[in-house]
Amino acid sequence: MSGKATQLPHGWIKSSASGNGAECVKMKRLPTGDVAVASTRLEMEPIPYTQAEMRAFLTGVKAGEFDHLID
Repeated sequence: MSGKATQLPHGWIKSSASGNGAECVKMKRLPTGDVAVASTRLEMEPIPYTQAEMRAFLTGVKAGEFDHLID
């Protein structure tokens, strides 16, 4: 399954599955190659993750390793 992320201002993207909801996780690639992750509802600094960290996380997401957190 491959979708197209929704573009947000300043280079941020969020999942198209989020629709128009105000409570979303947003991400953007940084000049360093790291990926910043932030919440659209929280006023806090984005958290940068390395490519290796993001790759490991996304592999786990795709494998369903975190599904129990939202059931």
